[in-house]
Amino acid sequence: MLDKIIKFSLHNRLLVISFAALILSYGSYVIVKLPVDVFPNLNKPKVTIITESHGFAPEEVETLVTIPLETAMIGTTGVTRVRSSSGMGISIIHVEFEWGTDQFLNRQLVNEKIQSIQNRLPEDVSPVLTPITSIMGEIQFLGLESPEGEVDLLELRTLADWTLRPQILSIPGVSNVVIIGGGLKQFQIKIDPEKLRKKNISLDVLMENVKHLSENTTGGFVDKKQKEFLIRIMGRAMSQEDLMESIVGLHLGVPVKLKDVANVVISHQPKRGDGSINGKNAVVLTIQKQPEASTIEVTKKIDELAEKIKKQLPKGVVLKSDLFKQSHFIENSINNVQEALRDGAIMVAIILFLFLLNLRSTFITLT
Repeated sequence: MLDKIIKFSLHNRLLVISFAALILSYGSYVIVKLPVDVFPNLNKPKVTIITESHGFAPEEVETLVTIPLETAMIGTTGVTRVRSSSGMGISIIHVEFEWGTDQFLNRQLVNEKIQSIQNRLPEDVSPVLTPITSIMGEIQFLGLESPEGEVDLLELRTLADWTLRPQILSIPGVSNVVIIGGGLKQFQIKIDPEKLRKKNISLDVLMENVKHLSENTTGGFVDKKQKEFLIRIMGRAMSQEDLMESIVGLHLGVPVKLKDVANVVISHQPKRGDGSINGKNAVVLTIQKQPEASTIEVTKKIDELAEKIKKQLPKGVVLKSDLFKQSHFIENSINNVQEALRDGAIMVAIILFLFLLNLRSTFITLT
């Protein structure tokens, strides 16, 4: 059999060489386009629903939120499996679809099901769909800290939310940026019950009035001399002073300001967990990539952006881009394969020469 193959190859040299060149060309094309990642994306198309219900115990979350959503998802077209988990104040549901289904169509179907049962969910509870991300999870961590404590953690979190996150999301291949630590800045109104009683204002009335303290509304428009003038009512509070000077009620015909019954402070919302770098409180940004994006290429673009951002940061703020990189694992794995191929080729060449004792035959065999 081997003799026949050799004879056929010798008599049809042009055909064999052409076939080998074709395979070589195709192989080169495949290598250039071959995606490089930690694992192949073997997961079925999946849509994840996250629902926050603050203050609910896991039992209530499961009964009032998870079960209605889960029941609605089971009947969705193309769904093969639904998994859920309920915790304190949060519900997470994973909806898996058949192979080959369109991810965007799947998300639309899930959204329609959510809308159909929205009235069965508790008040102020709104399910949201997570962005389309790769199964590899976070590909890189960025850290924002102030080593000397010159910049407050609240300011670091604000910087991460409003400056860093939008720029990172603009990078092709990035699907989501989750920020941990620092705490979300809030204007917190701390009511004094005794002052409230003296002003004869109920808590319900105060809460209702406070809801509308920081709003811009329209006043319509006015026609004057064949011109139309838009009327704006500027009521948005921009500082503590704006809130404290706001009117929240009347007492004996005299306007009552918020500062008369409460104190306004700037603080962070209650935390459940925090971020740290080397044991010190800091803000950590975790970056997730899109399913078909290259981890190595996306990481390079993130590093380039990080270098530009470092030059724009306020004094005392340090951005660390090397807390964790999934690309390091990929690059090390590729280097290991290259070393193994190199060492293996050398050993094979030596063994062939020892057996054949002919440089020409060894070269032909290696080729």
